[in-house]
Amino acid sequence: MRERSGSVTRLTVPVRAAAQRVAFPFLVVLSVALIVLGKADIVLIERVRTGVSDAVAPILGALSRPLATVAAGVQRVEDHFGIYGENERLREENARLLQWQEVARRLETENAGLRALLNFNPEGVKGFLTGRVIANSGGAFLRNVLVDVGAREGVERGQAAITGEGIVGRVTEVGERASRVLLVTDLNSRIPVVLDLSRERAVLAGDNTSRPRLLYLPPKSGVKVGDRVVTSGSGGIFPPGLPVGVVASVDGGVVRIEPYASLSRLEYLRIVDFGLNGVLPQSSIPPPRSPRQSRRSQVEAEGQ
Repeated sequence: MRERSGSVTRLTVPVRAAAQRVAFPFLVVLSVALIVLGKADIVLIERVRTGVSDAVAPILGALSRPLATVAAGVQRVEDHFGIYGENERLREENARLLQWQEVARRLETENAGLRALLNFNPEGVKGFLTGRVIANSGGAFLRNVLVDVGAREGVERGQAAITGEGIVGRVTEVGERASRVLLVTDLNSRIPVVLDLSRERAVLAGDNTSRPRLLYLPPKSGVKVGDRVVTSGSGGIFPPGLPVGVVASVDGGVVRIEPYASLSRLEYLRIVDFGLNGVLPQSSIPPPRSPRQSRRSQVEAEGQ
């Protein structure tokens, strides 16, 4: 058996070599014959070509479907990764836009507040500073705010604090970097005022409510709701004519004023120097009282 296998192997090698030597010339001769035949009989060649195409078409169709399916799958995978990358890019862009939107809103709010300060330009101003409200007492017995300007910017006790609508209060404490403003609604606040039409004089007294009272009005003053109230200039605390508010109610002899300035929504204040330092000595400006003293004064005021 081994000898036969060896002899078969030895016979197969020459036969394979002879077939390879004959195959190439045979294919060349066949190609030439087909070309000549095609030139001689075009109709026959067309029939043969059509028959071959019909025979091969089902095979090619069967092979093309899996290939098309694979190509579609590859395309879906590529689209998926493309959409994922696009979503990531859009998320980053959306985050940047939201940040810019927040910045734009903050700048718009700041600009609106600063523009509001320009609406009111009182006469006799020697100089002014614009400060941002950085803290609010918000307590039950104190009504004051802290602004981010102080002695190094030139702020002094007794200077007026105003907004674009009207007077807010006065500076009572001054530090190097910040100052405290006593609001007109604080229990410690007393401001000489005058009714704009009747020219009746009174004192605007805060009582820790949103609407301070008018004290010391004449019994027959004829004050009415809607009357405009401005500073009188008495005592040299504020110059005359600064807008304060309007009469909001007259109830049983108690006259309350609605301030022009929105004291609950203060963001920026203008600290104004009216040049009254010589008229009003610094020693005459009392510091704000403690909460205990304020509570006692409030009880006494309610008792009156």
